Amino acid sequence: MPRPQKDGIDYFPLDVNFFSDPKIKILKARYGVDGIAVYVYLLCEIYRAGYYICFDEDRRFIMSDDLNMSADKVMQVLTFLLDRSMLDSMLFQSDAVLTSAGIQRRFQLAVKERAKKNPVEIKGFWLLSEAETEPFIKVNSVLNKSQKNDDNSRKNKDNSREQSLKESKVKKSKGNNNTVTFVPDERVNRAICDFIEYRKKTGKAMTDRAIELMIGSLNKLSSDPADQVEILNQSIMNGWQGVFPLKERKTPAQSGRKPNQFHNFEQRDTDYDSMVQADVLGWIGEEKDGGE
Repeated sequence: MPRPQKDGIDYFPLDVNFFSDPKIKILKARYGVDGIAVYVYLLCEIYRAGYYICFDEDRRFIMSDDLNMSADKVMQVLTFLLDRSMLDSMLFQSDAVLTSAGIQRRFQLAVKERAKKNPVEIKGFWLLSEAETEPFIKVNSVLNKSQKNDDNSRKNKDNSREQSLKESKVKKSKGNNNTVTFVPDERVNRAICDFIEYRKKTGKAMTDRAIELMIGSLNKLSSDPADQVEILNQSIMNGWQGVFPLKERKTPAQSGRKPNQFHNFEQRDTDYDSMVQADVLGWIGEEKDGGE
């Protein structure tokens, strides 16, 4: 009696330039080591099963427990992976399936030796075209849900992705900043979005670089999420364009200081966009001096 065919693989290659990939750099910059952990965990689960997994609430909470992070954080990272095409978003939306063309290419290479004797039968969710599929991979076109119509499927997928990108841009243009994740803590992220929206409504919209500078200043002022939220709310309530240390809980008469002063320095509104412009002008000046 023949042995049952093994679906998954025991190991998979990890490129030595893994951390040099721009997508991985952005993933790490936004979510830290938690982002890397979620991605590698999912790769291990997918290759253990074969070339895809079904993702449901149970798996989400198991991941949360295994990685010792919140279930919401797991979903934040997963959303990033889908948005950046590190996992196929169309299959996830239609069938709650996680895989990608790259994962399936590496799967083909991993099963090549054993598949020479027993070809691997593909019953569904295969993304690679006939030209990309190796001879030892036998795709059952009747059962393969990802290839209902080879030509139309590709066109529909491209159109859907294009439409998704357009909708995303429309949301951002309407100022729906709450859909953007700047920091892991949800309370702080919401406060940052509120501050960005406040700046926009006052005619001082912030560039991406200005937002980065502001978040950097916020982290220097305090590492406590509660304080960071209060700092941002303080700036909004006082009509400030920047972030500053929290006021002491004293009235002006008790402290002997004028309103809007900190440590004997008058309050100043820091315009982060002007800081970016000054950095660029300074760099240009240095280049000219060096050229002479």
